[in-house]
Amino acid sequence: MAHELEQLRLSSNYRSFPQNDGGTIIDLTSNDYLGLASRNDLKDEFLDINDNGRRIELTSSASRLLAACQKEYSMFETMLSDIYRRDALLFNSGYHANAGIIQAIADKRTLIVADKLVHASIIDGIRLSAARFTRFPHNDFNRLEKIVAGADSDVDRILVIVESVYSMDGDRADIDRLIRLRRTDPRIMLYVDEAHGVGVEGPSGLGLVAASEAPAEVDIVIGTLGKALASSGAFLLTDRVIKEYLVNKARSLIFSTALPPACVAWSRFIFSKMTGMDTERATLRRHARQLAEAISAATGRQGVVSHIQPLIIGDAAATLKRSSVLLRQGVKVLPIRTPTVPPGSERLRFSLSASLTDADIAHACRCIKT
Repeated sequence: MAHELEQLRLSSNYRSFPQNDGGTIIDLTSNDYLGLASRNDLKDEFLDINDNGRRIELTSSASRLLAACQKEYSMFETMLSDIYRRDALLFNSGYHANAGIIQAIADKRTLIVADKLVHASIIDGIRLSAARFTRFPHNDFNRLEKIVAGADSDVDRILVIVESVYSMDGDRADIDRLIRLRRTDPRIMLYVDEAHGVGVEGPSGLGLVAASEAPAEVDIVIGTLGKALASSGAFLLTDRVIKEYLVNKARSLIFSTALPPACVAWSRFIFSKMTGMDTERATLRRHARQLAEAISAATGRQGVVSHIQPLIIGDAAATLKRSSVLLRQGVKVLPIRTPTVPPGSERLRFSLSASLTDADIAHACRCIKT
């Protein structure tokens, strides 16, 4: 282990927890896309609502199948079902959801076809399953269609897995094209991870699947609560049969202590507020346009206009150095290196928030250009 750690240091890939020196900085590292994490007015309103003789438990003390108090979970799942018109199921995190769901639904007669850039939690879920597995080049739907068309006849299920918004590149999957692909073969199931879409994309921030031509034809949708929604946990949207199957088969659900009821109550409260935050989403889009222009000017390449944007440098040591220079200029953006991204694509990952001011973005853009 000590030898491996030394090799990581020598290759500029050693990691440690970042420290906040308490100074005034422009933070471009957080996934707090709507700027809700620092909203004291929302915290005060939540506490006022729940300070009227109603005590919310701070721990579930058991897994969901054993917990005595189910009220908060049921209330939030019912809200999500009413909004999305799908059955909903809570998980402790996006990692728990992806690892547990894929492991449960994919067997030896399943072929999983995943985008090359899907999250590590999805890869771990695939590894835990007994399924055959292949990947297609990022957003290369022509290649995906060829793989699906060539699937062996002994395959009972073809599970196609993508993200709606990709966490390291900020670009998007073509959900409508995936839905049309699903219609070509009854064996296809669509699985879309909306971790970086919920709160930001689609009608009322409900995600890109909600904005598609046929949301119900996406079999499994994963939404995360710990990013734009400033809480913790994740949720699944699916049909009743799949939900009931996962309650019985998803090991990450069955064998984990459930989220604290107080956390679930906060998620339900903040979700109800999020759907009306079109002003915050408009601010985020304005910031994204400004940042994209600055990165394009600095690199000479046209980038993606998104709340997540990469400045690809291609070398770990140089990426670390550029991050340090920006921090001295009052802009915090952390380096992303191997194995999070492939070697040669090391980058700075800019993550925007609606809580940032136009002046903050203007300063960050000036620093990027210099």
